[in-house]
Amino acid sequence: MNNVDSYMNLILTDAEEFNGSVALANYGKVVIRGNNVLFIKLEKEF
Repeated sequence: MNNVDSYMNLILTDAEEFNGSVALANYGKVVIRGNNVLFIKLEKEF
């Protein structure tokens, strides 16, 4: 995540979509409005 503000607006770089361990899409830079965020899960880095 590159940036977030107090309204939970997010700017992501190198964003990818996964279904389990299968990569579905590679989006690059993504801007998400905070009022659309329902759930955030951070994965542990190994």
